[in-house]
Amino acid sequence: MRFTNRDKAACLLADELRRFKNQHPLVLGVPRGGVPMAKIVADHLGCGFDLVLVHKLRTPGQPDLAMGAVDEAGQVFRFGAKAVVTPDLYADEVAEQVAEIRRRRKVYSAARAAITASGYTAIIVDDGLVTGASMVAAIRSVRGHRPLRVVAAVPVAPTSALELARAYADEVVCLNTPRLFFALRDFYDDFTPVADSEVVALLLTRQFGETGAAGG
Repeated sequence: MRFTNRDKAACLLADELRRFKNQHPLVLGVPRGGVPMAKIVADHLGCGFDLVLVHKLRTPGQPDLAMGAVDEAGQVFRFGAKAVVTPDLYADEVAEQVAEIRRRRKVYSAARAAITASGYTAIIVDDGLVTGASMVAAIRSVRGHRPLRVVAAVPVAPTSALELARAYADEVVCLNTPRLFFALRDFYDDFTPVADSEVVALLLTRQFGETGAAGG
């Protein structure tokens, strides 16, 4: 299964998520690629949407390969062998990505305050998984706000990443689990990067009188 673009993938994903419509859902997008998809899913479910800020930790010399992920509070999920890098290099990468998360929060908060996931069925949406590390970091971050339950939802992911996500989420929804998986972009005709300006514009479309209570 291939997807024309993120919008088309989000519409298909929303069809699979309609059963959560009456379960007090809140859709949370993982920036940046998951954010426009989260907005579309939220529109289909008639609920609010927000962000969950996490960032992949890049392997030195192989930046596309995750060696873990970190959330907004600096909580790290380590993925793979610890011998890949020295402790100092790992700490430097964590610090760099936490700084990037804080930069994004400052930019995005100019649009609106975060919405707490407390009391909601939190549906975390991303445009796909590779290792699953970022999704696990997102799930752990959202759990800290005491949602009713946490659902991870993506259009495509390898089996190994889904198994990892299932160990942390209450439920995982995925449209395509290919036997061969090399790169996420291979499953999209259009995989244009999402800019911060697009994220901000989407956040300005507040839904259903949300108050923007602190949290996230």
